[in-house]
Amino acid sequence: MKGRLAIFLTFVVVVVALVALNAASYVRVERPGDWEFAPDRSTMNAGATGMRALFEYLQETGRGVVRWGRPPSALLEAGGERPSTFVVVGPTRQPFEKEEAAQLLDWVRQGGRLVVVDREPDSRLLPPSGGWRVWSDVSEHPGPGVVAADVEAMTRGVSLAEPSQPTALTRDVAQVTRSRFAGRLRVRKFEAVAPVAGDGGPPPPKPTPGASPRDGAAAEERREGGEETSPPAPPAAGGDEAAAGEQEDSPAPVEHLPLGGDGALLVDYAVGRGRVVVLSDPYVVANAGINRADNLILAVNVVAGAGGLVAFDEYHQGYGTTRNEMFAYFAGTPILWMFAQLGVVALALVWTRGRRFARPLPAPHVDRRSKLEFVASMAELQQRARAYDLAVENIYARTRRALARYAGLPASAPTSELAARVAARSGKDARRLEALLRECDEAAAGARLRPRRAVELARHLRELERDLGILMRSREIRQAR
Repeated sequence: MKGRLAIFLTFVVVVVALVALNAASYVRVERPGDWEFAPDRSTMNAGATGMRALFEYLQETGRGVVRWGRPPSALLEAGGERPSTFVVVGPTRQPFEKEEAAQLLDWVRQGGRLVVVDREPDSRLLPPSGGWRVWSDVSEHPGPGVVAADVEAMTRGVSLAEPSQPTALTRDVAQVTRSRFAGRLRVRKFEAVAPVAGDGGPPPPKPTPGASPRDGAAAEERREGGEETSPPAPPAAGGDEAAAGEQEDSPAPVEHLPLGGDGALLVDYAVGRGRVVVLSDPYVVANAGINRADNLILAVNVVAGAGGLVAFDEYHQGYGTTRNEMFAYFAGTPILWMFAQLGVVALALVWTRGRRFARPLPAPHVDRRSKLEFVASMAELQQRARAYDLAVENIYARTRRALARYAGLPASAPTSELAARVAARSGKDARRLEALLRECDEAAAGARLRPRRAVELARHLRELERDLGILMRSREIRQAR
């Protein structure tokens, strides 16, 4: 019991120590500001890189907005709550799978509106349309030390962007503050080249001369100088009918915010019956930059300018409906680590309790019979065997040892001397006492003994013990205590 109590107290002490260490580390370590190197673009994030300010502004102004926590396939299955605009702000914590991107584009071709806000958008979310291809170049990436809330670090040496023409997306927008890490959207048109005989792969795309919406001397110089990055190759010919219709009928993409002859900040184009809007700088719509210049007006035009229900993608930000709500509730707290540590302690206890640290020992055998049952069994056996001498011997041997101690003699002392010493001390008749002891000696030696006489000898011995105060049972009990 004491060993188990020690184990229990040790377990309690370990648990208390773990709780104290986790609580102390959680209190002392303050959460730093959002880093632009690893942003959190969720509408639930109130930090510098989050989208909560825009989401709550749209809610307060009466526009329909929701946090979409289901896969893109649910857009095709939605009934009355089917969104008209789907917003993806990247980079997302969970990348788009190939099948998810295809489902999202199917929804766009059916009339949906996809808004992609990212410096380097996923090429699977920017399909070619009418031979036109849109991609993004990034000349500078944020380092690990760039804090998104530091305006100077985010916008140092960057001029304001101004609309090139009045459009629905730039309505009431005079200037836009972008970050120095903004991507540069490029638009080019390509025509397919006939495959060469014996060539196993699809031919590379060939730019159509004079097809760029912003051709000029500056663009030619960039191409000649090798400064312009080649776009990703469009899909090979032979796609589905919807893609073929897009290749034939889609108009050229529109560049709304050019960046001084070096790409654009905002582009939109038609895909099937829907449209894809691309904004190459999340800083414009993030909490840290939405209050700069006319960024808020531009964000509202881009996200909710078409009306209808606007859905912000939270599924790929890690807040899907299939996520365990308990873990989501305790995210960012030491509770999850405490559970993990308690699990390790429990496994250690189970392992140590189930492991043998010494040689195997037999289980203790507990005799369930009482002493009275043993005495009764022995008496019955002696009675059936007519071993009356053995019964007298068992009683007499114990009484003789007690008489020897009473007289101060060794147990092997002669019977006559023992009787004389006991009689001298107790005042009993020495001859009668010696006769009793000699008859018991003869019975123990094997002399013939009748049952009645055996009982009388046992009674005389017990009376002698009682008279002299040398009861063997009481003495043994006292010694045992």
